[in-house]
Amino acid sequence: MAFTEANFQPIGGQAKAGNAPQVFSYTTPAADAIADVIASGYFNDVADIVKVGDMIYVSDTSVPTGSLVVVLSNTGTVVDTSDATALTVTDGS
Repeated sequence: MAFTEANFQPIGGQAKAGNAPQVFSYTTPAADAIADVIASGYFNDVADIVKVGDMIYVSDTSVPTGSLVVVLSNTGTVVDTSDATALTVTDGS
C-alpha cells in the first residue's frame, strides 16, 4: 500500500481553479486495491496540492475499474477521502 506520486496528475485547467473543486486522476500501483486508496492518509504526499471538495478519478489497475473519491478533510499533513463511487463500465460487444 504505497501512494505513487508519479501516477497522480491534474485534469483540466488547474491554474484557474480558484474556489472551484479541482479534479485529479490517479492510477493505482497493481498491488493497491481501492480499499487501500480510500484509507485515511493514502494521499498524504499530495496534502499540499489537494483541498477539501476536490475529486480524484482513481483507475484501479488491480481489477481494472474506475472510481471517484472526494477529499473530505486535509489537515495539511493528513488527507482523508470519501468511500469510492464506482463508475459502471460495460462492454456491449
